Amino acid sequence: MTTSVTAAETTAERPGAAISRQAIVDASRKIVGYALFERPRAAANDNAMLFEALSETGSEALAGSKNVFVHCSFEIMADGHLDILDPNKAVLQIPQDESLTKEGVAIRRDILLKARKDGFRLALDHRVLQPAYASWLPLVSYIMLDLQQLDAQWIERTIRAARERSKAEIVAQNVRDGEQHEALRKMGVRYFQGHWFAQPTVVRDGGVQASQHAVIRLMNLVRTEAEVSEIEAFLKHDPTLSFKLLRFINSCGFGLSTEITSFRHAVMILGFNRLFRWAALLMTSTRAGGAAPAAGSTAVVRARLMELLATDLLPPEACDDAFLVGLFSMLDTLVGVPMAEAVASMNLPADVSRALLDKSGPFAPFLELAKACESGDEVAFAQAAGELQLSNHQVNWAHLQALVWADEVEGLGAR
Repeated sequence: MTTSVTAAETTAERPGAAISRQAIVDASRKIVGYALFERPRAAANDNAMLFEALSETGSEALAGSKNVFVHCSFEIMADGHLDILDPNKAVLQIPQDESLTKEGVAIRRDILLKARKDGFRLALDHRVLQPAYASWLPLVSYIMLDLQQLDAQWIERTIRAARERSKAEIVAQNVRDGEQHEALRKMGVRYFQGHWFAQPTVVRDGGVQASQHAVIRLMNLVRTEAEVSEIEAFLKHDPTLSFKLLRFINSCGFGLSTEITSFRHAVMILGFNRLFRWAALLMTSTRAGGAAPAAGSTAVVRARLMELLATDLLPPEACDDAFLVGLFSMLDTLVGVPMAEAVASMNLPADVSRALLDKSGPFAPFLELAKACESGDEVAFAQAAGELQLSNHQVNWAHLQALVWADEVEGLGAR
């Protein structure tokens, strides 16, 4: 599989649809899926733009082992566009039309039934609980509960009604903060969509965890190219850290012809720069007391996305730094201290620090674009993609590749 993004294509040449995502997490805040939607949002669900984009970027991979919630209209379902999706991974998130006649409800039920027979799971919003849609309810796997569309007094009632009338799981959308997440969890909600988990929570009662401190110490030793014997001596005091580092190196796509069995061997084969990158990846699998596991996964996606987009736009030596900017863009959330304090604890390249602290320098537009891919901010996306002269097709390709790669890395960290 190629990892190069061809910069020759421009946005004007291939406008297409740009894919955005929002994470769907479980009660423990682990990412279990992504909701994919296209921008511009004004056209969302009206045509097959998202499916065309998925087709162009190799949608058979989708997002690794994660579920992918794909916005999908009845028209798209009826037109046969579902052939490009894997029903084992794709959940069809379908908008509802409250102006339907009884005949219209019956016709659309047949479309839903066919999709279910083809193996797809279906997600509809809370309006499917209305009596008019009673015939649809047994076909629904997920009920999307948009917290911005419901008054607080109706949220618990709607959850109770969903649990009484169907076997569908509830996905709470637009979760405001950790407090609301916890309240919904106590009501029996198991899945949550939004980006609240990325909000940094400063932990003042212990600072950086011991395990994280060890990773930072290792990164600083590698970054300053300390004597290999000194690094080996440090790792001997933390065999778990050494084991994790070597597992990452041997498993994450280096394409090595021989297995690396020691840190000294790793230095000889890879060099300090590449080792620094993989040591940094360990930050996503060592959790601070209040850090969300989803934050680490999101940081890995940003890192890989930025690296792929930088491949044809920056010198080769800068691509690793682009990766680091994405990976450390949620450092305050991951380690529970302010960003400036976290950055000061590590010996980072100047341009990496500038991007993280001042949103300036050569990596800043790449970071803005990576963040825009997580939201519906069309203005921010267009500005960042335009500044880098990247087409939607290029960004979509890199975005989907980053999701798959991050899923592989997360699997390693969970072992």
